Amino acid sequence: MTAKDRYRPTPQRIDPLRSLRALALLAPLVLLSGCGSGISFLDPYGPVAATQRDLFFEVTLWMMVVVLPALFLVPFVAWRYRRKATRSAYKADWQFSWGLEIAVWVIPIAIVVMLSGLIAGKARSLDPYAPISSSQPPLDVQVIGLDYKWLFIYPEQKIASLGVMALPVGRPVRFHLTSDTVMQSFAIPALGSQIYAMAGMVTQLNLLADRPGVLLGQNTQFNGFGFQAQKFDALALPPADFDHWVTSAREAGRTLDQGAYAIVSQKGELKDLRSRFPFDPAKGLLFSDLDPNLFSSTVARYRPEAAHRHENNDDKGHAHAGP
Repeated sequence: MTAKDRYRPTPQRIDPLRSLRALALLAPLVLLSGCGSGISFLDPYGPVAATQRDLFFEVTLWMMVVVLPALFLVPFVAWRYRRKATRSAYKADWQFSWGLEIAVWVIPIAIVVMLSGLIAGKARSLDPYAPISSSQPPLDVQVIGLDYKWLFIYPEQKIASLGVMALPVGRPVRFHLTSDTVMQSFAIPALGSQIYAMAGMVTQLNLLADRPGVLLGQNTQFNGFGFQAQKFDALALPPADFDHWVTSAREAGRTLDQGAYAIVSQKGELKDLRSRFPFDPAKGLLFSDLDPNLFSSTVARYRPEAAHRHENNDDKGHAHAGP
C-alpha cells in the first residue's frame, strides 16, 4: 500500500432510508418557515389569503401523487440495482406493457385535468379587481410607489402616510395603485394577492382583514439597490382604533402639497426624510392635509388620458371571496 492509498478517505455508504427520513423531517420545517405572524399567506389575516392557503395545500396534496412515488422509487431502484447487488439481474429484453403505459400517461393526464379544474374554479374568487362582498362600503386607498417607499393616500379622510398603512378590520379596502418611478410590485402576503404598480397606469386590488395584527407589506419587484428597504407596516386595526389613527394623522399638522411631494418623492429610504420632516419611523410619516389631485396628477404626468379612467370603476361585474 502506497502512502497515497493510506491517506485516501474510505468511501461512505449512503443509506437511502436514512436520507428519506431526513427529507421527511425537513419538509414540515420548509412549509412552516413562512408561517410567522403577519408575514405569509400560510397564516392568513383575510379571506383572500385564506383561499390562497387552501389552494396551495390542495395543489400540493394532488402533486404528491406524482412526487411521492418518485421520491421513494428513485432511491430504492438506485439501491436495489447498485453495482454490488447480488440478487439483482439486469434484463434488457423489454416488452410492451399496458399497465406501465397507463401509469405513465393516464395518471399524469388525470392530475393535470384535476389541477386545471381546481385552479380555474378558484381563479375568479382570487381576481384582484373583484370587490369583496360586505355590508360595509370599501375604504378607498390610493397608493403611489416611489424609490424606495410607498405613499398611501386616503382621499375620503384627507390624510396620507408613508411607512405605515392602516386599515379597519372587517371592512373591505379598495386600493388604486400607480408608480412615480419604475414598475413595482405591491404585496401584503398575510392578506393575499399581489399587484403591479406602473407609471401612467392605475391597477386595483381588493383586500380585507378579518382580525387585528401588524402585517408585513413590501415591494417584491427589484427596482434598485434600495428596494429591500421598501417595506411598510400594514396595521389591521379594530374600527375604533382605526378612527383613532385617522384622528392622530389629522393632528400631524403637515400638508402634502406639490412642494412636499417633491421632497417625499426623491429617491431614498423613509429614514432619509427625517432631516426634512421630524417624525417617529415606527409610526410612519403622517400628513394631515393633502392636494386632492395628487394621485391623478401623478398618473397624468406619464399618461394624461389614463388619469381618471379607473378612479370610479367599481368593477361590479366581478365576485370576490367573501369574509
